[in-house]
This record gives sequence, structure tokens and C-alpha cells, in this order.
Amino acid sequence: MSVNEVYVFRPFKLIALLCVFLALCLDLVALLSPAWVTAEHFSLSLWESCSQSVARHPTDEPQWSCFSTLTSDWQIATLVLLGIGAATTLVAFLVALISLCRGTQRQHYRTVAVFLFTAVVLQACALVLYPIKFIDGTVLQTYHEFNWGYGLGWGATIFMLGGGILFCLRTDIYEDAMY
Repeated sequence: MSVNEVYVFRPFKLIALLCVFLALCLDLVALLSPAWVTAEHFSLSLWESCSQSVARHPTDEPQWSCFSTLTSDWQIATLVLLGIGAATTLVAFLVALISLCRGTQRQHYRTVAVFLFTAVVLQACALVLYPIKFIDGTVLQTYHEFNWGYGLGWGATIFMLGGGILFCLRTDIYEDAMY
């Protein structure tokens, strides 16, 4: 590079890779989260449903009883969609990381973006299905809320979408001989 040449560094792909990594971490925590729906004496995750029994005597400790949620079709569908979305995000992250490290970035940007947009669609379907089927099939007599596990699922989806958009940006046309 001579004295008169200017190099412009645009870190869009590194930011996109960071977004995909954050999405992958959030997705993993959301999948393992014990709190997707909580109520006063009730807790529901992707893996199990727990309810607290009422103590018969004031000195008794209330007991929690848990059972697997893998018997319900809609909960299995939600888990499968989220799992496939997380696996697709992992593949996109690995392809992007290898591509950036080897210097063959432009060849694989579209592939990574397609993987990420596919993961976004899968995750969004799962995250819309979950509350609809929960409210349709469960009648809780008390106030309930969708908790942090569900919110992390949406956070992961938003980071996937951001990473996919950043991988679609064409910054190579600005780094030609114009500078």
C-alpha cells in the first residue's frame, strides 16, 4: 500500500459472525431453560412440566411433582423445530468461521445467509406455535407468564435474522479500485 492509497475496513462480516455466535448461545440456553411458562404453583419447560402440591398441614413442605412433556405432540414439534433451527445455526456459524479464517469469504456468504434465514423461519414457527398451543390446551386458574426461556428463544431468532442480513450485504463493491 502506497502513501496515497486508503484502505477502508468494514467489519460487517465480523459483526455478522458475532451475531450468529450470540444467537447460538442464546438458543442453547433457551433449549435448556427450566422456565418457559411460570405461574404461582406451576412451571413448564420444553422438557418437563412441574406443579407444586398444596401442603396439608402448615408445617409440611409443599412438594414439586414433575413429568415429561415429550408426550404432547405440539411440545415435541416445538422442540424439534427449535433443535433443527439451532443445528442449522451451528452449521452456518461453522461455515462462516471457516470461510472468514481461510479468506474465501465471498464464496460462502449466500450459503450462510440461506442457512440463517432457514433457521429464523424454523425458530419463528416454533415460537409462535408454543404459546398458541399452550393457551389452547392448558387452563390455569391463576396468572401465568411466558418467562425468560421463551424470551431467549426470540432473542436468538432476532440475532439470527441480523446475522443473515449482514451476510447479505455486499461490501466488496465498495472495496474496488475507486479508493
